[in-house]
Amino acid sequence: MSNNIYDIAIIGAGVIGGMIARNLSKYDLNIAIIEKENDVAMGATKANSAIVHAGFDAKEGTLKAKLNVEGSKMMEQIAKELGVKYEKNGSMVIGFDNDDKKTLETLLERGMKNGVAGLKLIEKGEIKALEPNLSGEVKYALFAPSGAIICPYELTIAAIGNAMDNGVELKRNFLVKNIEKKDFGFEVFSSNESIKTKYIINAAGVFADEISKMAGDSSFKITPRRGEYILLDNECKNLVSHTIFKTPDKMGKGILVSPTVDKNIILGPTAEDIIDKDDKSTTTKGFEKIISLAKKYTDKVEINKSITSFCGLRAVADTDDFIINSPIDGFINVAGIDSPGLSSSPAIALYVENILKDVGFKFKEKENYNPTRKSMTYFKDASIEEKNEIIKKDKSFGKIVCRCEIVTEGEIKEAIRLNPQPYDLDGVKRRTRAQMGRCQGGFCTPYIVKLLSEELKIPYEDVTKSGKGSKINVGKTKEA
Repeated sequence: MSNNIYDIAIIGAGVIGGMIARNLSKYDLNIAIIEKENDVAMGATKANSAIVHAGFDAKEGTLKAKLNVEGSKMMEQIAKELGVKYEKNGSMVIGFDNDDKKTLETLLERGMKNGVAGLKLIEKGEIKALEPNLSGEVKYALFAPSGAIICPYELTIAAIGNAMDNGVELKRNFLVKNIEKKDFGFEVFSSNESIKTKYIINAAGVFADEISKMAGDSSFKITPRRGEYILLDNECKNLVSHTIFKTPDKMGKGILVSPTVDKNIILGPTAEDIIDKDDKSTTTKGFEKIISLAKKYTDKVEINKSITSFCGLRAVADTDDFIINSPIDGFINVAGIDSPGLSSSPAIALYVENILKDVGFKFKEKENYNPTRKSMTYFKDASIEEKNEIIKKDKSFGKIVCRCEIVTEGEIKEAIRLNPQPYDLDGVKRRTRAQMGRCQGGFCTPYIVKLLSEELKIPYEDVTKSGKGSKINVGKTKEA
């Protein structure tokens, strides 16, 4: 137990907690981010559609609508400051019949009320000109030029890294077990330590209702909504250039077909409300649904080019809107942040700052705050001349470790040395893309384990896949 009292403790190191931390790091405050996993971006942040939504879907007058549009406008500049890949590729909601057209007209009207710029309804000829691989059965589409794509875990890692560079502390493997109200604010307990803090910001995703209950507020309930995805090899990168949605239903925006900023194609998600907040299993039924609907959009989908699949859990609140409030003195909920949470995250960070100001929190700006972060070195994107210059400075960039994604030893070492450090294989994967290609780490894993062991100064067999309970090696083969 530390006697240090933090000004603010943020529970949850996903994109919401990360963007809040980064925004507040510009002030002279003692801030901690508490995360139950071995790394940041381990919840819904690492398993979502990676879309910066334009803002036409959320009902007008809701926090979702307001913060989506505001956040979408802010995202490009933030991505630039943090050195994160971002592409304004535009989105299309497609329709097959007159009922779909009516829904698209409703979305157009809603989007205009929400303040989304450039929205328009287009028909078959213009649709085919924009997306020649779409099915001839597609008759209508709502086109949103401000729709974009980004990598959510890259954004989160960069935001938290920037916050840490500006003085924020990250506490990993800190599973909150209890919260006690104190004269100074709160004491937050894990099973083996505690921290003291004046304020708590609850950004705990699907567990936000449980954290809120610990603090004394039981005003809402979170239901995890399973969303399964299939990722196609970058050989399929020319399938579509825009993010393609079907007209939405009560469970969400439905299955999408979209490029990613790393030139893959992502299909999904499904939408199934479940009970278990730790159940991230994929299902045959889910994959069948994704494949069936994706092939309705375009018969050019090559499912045999799938390289991986995964599942994320969205935090769906019983209020049908984001919950951002302060029900208890010194405690702020940022809960029920399902879609469009990623798109809204920059605006959510400002909204939370304003809540703190409204309750009398005093802010003093740092003189040495730095909002920028150096972009990771992506060796494969450099020209021959640039590659040679990089290798001249550091020969480790001349050694390819991951052949599928062309990731060098130098890039992996650089990632391990930057805030927030990765402590496992999956952490290296999210920072460098090593292990994300066709072989999914089949060839490069042993060498990455070696680099982690050397850089972190831990035994080779202590390196895990994703933290506690995910051991890779138990000892040397001949000894075994």
